[in-house]
Amino acid sequence: MKTLFQSPTDPAFVQNPYPFYDRARQQGDLFYWEDYGLVAAVSHKAVNTLLRDRRFGRETPAELAKPGPSHLAPWLNVESHSMLELEPPRHTRLRSLVLRAFTSRAIAALEPSIELMCHDLVEKFPDGPFDLLQAYCTQIPVITICRLLGVPEEMAPQLLHWSHAMVAMYQANRTRLTEDDAVRATQEFTTYLEDYIEKRRKDPREDLITRLIVAEEDGEKLSRDELITTCILLLNAGHEATVHAIGNGVKTILATRAQQPVLSPDTIDTTIEEILRFDPPLHMFRRYAYDEVEIFGHRFARGDEVALLLGAANRDPVVWPHSDVFDPTRKISANTSFGGGLHFCVGAPLARLEMRVALSILFKRYPDLRLVEKPQYSDSYHFHGLSKLMVEI
Repeated sequence: MKTLFQSPTDPAFVQNPYPFYDRARQQGDLFYWEDYGLVAAVSHKAVNTLLRDRRFGRETPAELAKPGPSHLAPWLNVESHSMLELEPPRHTRLRSLVLRAFTSRAIAALEPSIELMCHDLVEKFPDGPFDLLQAYCTQIPVITICRLLGVPEEMAPQLLHWSHAMVAMYQANRTRLTEDDAVRATQEFTTYLEDYIEKRRKDPREDLITRLIVAEEDGEKLSRDELITTCILLLNAGHEATVHAIGNGVKTILATRAQQPVLSPDTIDTTIEEILRFDPPLHMFRRYAYDEVEIFGHRFARGDEVALLLGAANRDPVVWPHSDVFDPTRKISANTSFGGGLHFCVGAPLARLEMRVALSILFKRYPDLRLVEKPQYSDSYHFHGLSKLMVEI
């Protein structure tokens, strides 16, 4: 197995990680990423296989689990109840509860309100250059997830602040200040949800929080900590990746000068899938080996960790010829942007709906939208999203 060196915080890599992925893929399905100290899966075949191989999972093997630093206790406690970090049977129970809110009918019911929100937002665009990321791309997912959960929309800015602080813990540039901010946000977020959940117990509504409370009380044993963590996870995961997906999509359409027909009702679904393939919002997920496994020419011992490079898998030319070219007419072939297997993103249908509505309305209302400066990606690997998107009408 080839060993490669590439700092995930190197500015050139942050702005364009794909040349490194191409170089790594030429070495085979797996390589050893020295900067992370991990074996990494880089081909579509390897990433797709390991996402679904039940000999690998998200949860640390019990005998290898160690207490984290005491100063991270509040954040770690929330993480310990997250279905994103769990395996069956706990994962199965939590996921089944959440999926009740993500039925196709529930998602479709959100479309009119998302359309209205998008029209309201574009009406407020200024005449001069402005940051579309803040004025549009960020607002749509966070307000939508607030509505789904039943959280007051005026809380959106505060929820964003807490979410950004907590999610920063997964970034390669994490520092002690990052950790302290995440702990503070976790404590404030938890306190808010404790109070809000009590309000919903006394005054049930037609929202996800109420349904999760009812499920707990009906004997499905959703604990208080699990309920709080699930709400936090849905908010954090429910907007973070979608913001980047919409922003990356607008940037790609503008930068490649894609024509308006790619956003017509007949073609937009293929365009959405190509955006997700070409420049996905999440580039790495990790798995632990649960057995001694020999796969793709490498022997994993129990407890070994492997990095699954979603962004690299989506540019594999074996699956997508001319994979470095954005082609909205490309035939849809399943990409890895939302993961795979039992941890496949429960919010994927909602994210696709938000992208479809947001991009359609934006470019229908302002077909002459243009970039006024080169978009810059934030130093937040393994996330891959813009720090700002300056445009002009």
